[in-house]
Amino acid sequence: MKVILAGGTGFIGGALRNSLTEKDYEVVILTRQASRENEPGVRTRFRYWNPPEEGIWENELSDADALINLSGEPIVGKRWSARQKKKIVESRIQSVRTLVQALGRARRRPSVFINASAVGYYGARDDEILTEESNPGNDFLSETCQAWEKEVEQAGNLGVREIRLRIGIVLEENGGALQKMLPPFRLGIGGPLGSGRQGMSWIHLKDILGAIHFLIEKKEARGPFNATAPNPVTMKEFAQTLGRALRRPAFFSVPAFVLKILLGEMADLLLTGQRVLPKRLLDLGYRFQFNELENALKEILSK
Repeated sequence: MKVILAGGTGFIGGALRNSLTEKDYEVVILTRQASRENEPGVRTRFRYWNPPEEGIWENELSDADALINLSGEPIVGKRWSARQKKKIVESRIQSVRTLVQALGRARRRPSVFINASAVGYYGARDDEILTEESNPGNDFLSETCQAWEKEVEQAGNLGVREIRLRIGIVLEENGGALQKMLPPFRLGIGGPLGSGRQGMSWIHLKDILGAIHFLIEKKEARGPFNATAPNPVTMKEFAQTLGRALRRPAFFSVPAFVLKILLGEMADLLLTGQRVLPKRLLDLGYRFQFNELENALKEILSK
């Protein structure tokens, strides 16, 4: 099976690329790194792309079985200035629109298009239990996800099975949010952010990869899927569980006003959250490797 992977050099993308090749998938990575070379003897090839431009990478689509898009300007890392917010939105819209337009021109289309979205789709709703049937929010990240997903839905009009994967906080030691949280917790100065009551919908990296493999192969799967573990927690519960796993105290909280001074509007991403359930994945029969946060953290930290 041949898979086209846009965004295959990042935290999740790099791990997905490895898991696909381990199962003998042929993987074509779409990358803006023009100098990236193909590796002899490895079932991975690189093709330069630069949305919204067309390119020779489109030729790869006509004999591909699946298309996966994980690309987009990172949400965190830079203050949300008007310019940065525009970049976040446009990078997502342009990448999906470019891929869908290329699908329309392909002489044979992949059977499935999986696009990474985020649980931010639901907005700031800390106490409410959310499923794929819940309404979206109305803040910046929610509106970004809605516009993003609307572009993905166009693939369905081309007869391609489209999947919108709403991803929670992905846990692994060497990437994502956990990598940034570990240093202060290991020093014994970690703790919750803000009130600690905000919902945290998390998922182990192995279950993100497992869910993607599952959805590629599950022919009846289409539409939105929450990629979160079945048991979300609060920020306070997360901090306490991480502290126990590291055998360190976890009571040094960071006040909300400090985060707002440091990060501006982006602080809302850390001070609010969602309690999201993977209802549709469970209904289709996906079995999570890590249902409980404590077991997930123990497995990660044991390495």
